[in-house]
Amino acid sequence: MEKISSVCPYCGCGCGLYVHVEKNTITGISPSKHHPVNKGSLCVKGWNCFEFVQHPERLKYPLIKKDGVFQQASWEDTLDLIAANLTKIREESGPDSIGILSSAKCTNEENFLMMKFARAVIGTNNVDHCARL
Repeated sequence: MEKISSVCPYCGCGCGLYVHVEKNTITGISPSKHHPVNKGSLCVKGWNCFEFVQHPERLKYPLIKKDGVFQQASWEDTLDLIAANLTKIREESGPDSIGILSSAKCTNEENFLMMKFARAVIGTNNVDHCARL
């Protein structure tokens, strides 16, 4: 079994943990005893944070709806479509017609980048965070 050092994906705290991997399959999680945030402890979410990775219904690639049916797409095509649609909405309805909702599963740095994206790129202050809801 291989133990890979990582950070828990469930909130912005950044608890350190080890992902246990056997034959390319995640088999469990253990806390990092010397990590300064969690000091060898994990909450219930941290102990179970890997379950979504191997879920059979997990999306593994972008999907774009064409003629009412979702079809696999490349990341480049998907990001181009998103950028074009956001630009069109901003031009037709103004930047405040767009809102950005960030996630408690992101790090504080990632949430800061979402705020900067909303304000500097989109031009809106309509930014919120799901942990507040």
